[in-house]
Amino acid sequence: MDVGRVVKFATFSRALTLLLQAVFNSLIPDHVPDAFSPPHVAEPKCWDSLVEVIFGGLSRWDAEHFLFIAERGYVYEHNFAFFPLLPLSLRAVAATVFWPLGGLLNFRSRLLLSVVLINSVLFVLNAVTLYSLGRLVLQDRRLAYYSSLLYCITPANVFMAAAYSESLFAFLAFGAMWLLEKGQALTSCFVFALATATRSNGIVSVGFLLYIQFQRCILQARVVGRTAVKLTKFLSYARISFQFVLSAAVGTAVILLPFGLFQYYGYVTFCKPTMKPELISNALLELSEKKGYRVPDMTRDSPSWCFHQYPLLYSYIQDVYWNVGFLRYYELRQVPNFLLALPVTVLGTAAAWQYCTANPWFCLQLGLIDGKQKGQRGENPDLKGSDKPASGFYSPKVFVYLVHVTVLLAFGVFCMHIQVLTRFLASSSPVLYWFSAHLLQKHEPFYSTDRVEKAASSTQSHTRRARLPTSSDACKTGSEWRILPQNPLAELLLNWAQCSAVTRCLLGYFISYWVLGLVLHCNWLPWT
Repeated sequence: MDVGRVVKFATFSRALTLLLQAVFNSLIPDHVPDAFSPPHVAEPKCWDSLVEVIFGGLSRWDAEHFLFIAERGYVYEHNFAFFPLLPLSLRAVAATVFWPLGGLLNFRSRLLLSVVLINSVLFVLNAVTLYSLGRLVLQDRRLAYYSSLLYCITPANVFMAAAYSESLFAFLAFGAMWLLEKGQALTSCFVFALATATRSNGIVSVGFLLYIQFQRCILQARVVGRTAVKLTKFLSYARISFQFVLSAAVGTAVILLPFGLFQYYGYVTFCKPTMKPELISNALLELSEKKGYRVPDMTRDSPSWCFHQYPLLYSYIQDVYWNVGFLRYYELRQVPNFLLALPVTVLGTAAAWQYCTANPWFCLQLGLIDGKQKGQRGENPDLKGSDKPASGFYSPKVFVYLVHVTVLLAFGVFCMHIQVLTRFLASSSPVLYWFSAHLLQKHEPFYSTDRVEKAASSTQSHTRRARLPTSSDACKTGSEWRILPQNPLAELLLNWAQCSAVTRCLLGYFISYWVLGLVLHCNWLPWT
């Protein structure tokens, strides 16, 4: 039942997103930014203008890079900031699924349709995967359900729909985490590797593998310590240690391999080029000369980064083209961007603080305990005195996810363009949704009971609530709300005025960023 509602709400979210971006893109004049805008040299066909009108808002800003790479390959040096799995996927779908439309649409238009198809399907799958992951980690079905509903109104909404890699990365990252929690370490490594081929921060996923494998190693060693005799114990310890080192080394190599191969491809392309500029179209060469973009050229000297001790093209691009580095974004003129990132920064910081203050001893031991001693297994401060292990947001299994999101948050605050932090965390960590759902449960008492779910599933219910009326009653106040799927989150949105201040702030953040992203980003206006 939960999964069906999640699928329905996620599908509704995608349909509404595509509709609104088309409306906003049609009504609001496009801003003309100084951004990557390659010439479209393909011969236009009869339906191209229609596709551009309906879905053109999904091709703004960095989306131009992904679409360009999918169509032309890695022509310019700074294109290598964008990893290859999404462009390859778009190209494959455009060349196969939408191949029959070749007589009506040029390849770029078919790529735009591929964006719509891939990201819409992935978004729905992400919501379901997040639910499944939450069931395993949180040990709380209701909290996992609410978290997946919140994902459907993610603040990073526009980037989940546009030609960005956020939806694909979230699908692979959440899926790999789920596989790892299920004990399928080897399979999860390959999925994490695909995530690394999608976005560079996939390499941080190595931490999940190392931590969970080490935790299991300790548990095995404790079992041996209680049961085995001295000689057998020594041999068992040696076997467990060898298995851990081997699995960690192999898993790490698998996860990092796509990053290494991509950097090697960039090195060969620009440091050992085998092509001349004459093989590149004149329109693209003119753009490179106008903007100063480097193209592979065997007749020119190699770029300076080729002679670095570690010739990593990705690091060079972030440094030179985007000026990414420690505290480089700390300028007075960037204050508006810091304000844009403030809500997600507060959420991430509050999540880490509340978890650590609720489980200080557990966190100091890095979660590497057997959980049998009271006070060492993680406690839910809302359920003090209970002998049961904590579930929900305070579950011991959440610890490694808190560490992961804290590392990403710290890196984003100090080293990245700060406005990117919202989509960076929203597509990389489930903690944003888990903690937000936890706050809703905490500040909306009726939200933590089965009553709300029963009401949401029965549109004929006339039961009055002590806290809020049902969504079915709210739907009767106006026919325009009948299209909204029935679920607990919809109840809160429909009864906004009766919600607590925390709930209004939290949902206000999610909804405002969900809408504003469509208004601004789809018209070439600055956003996160």
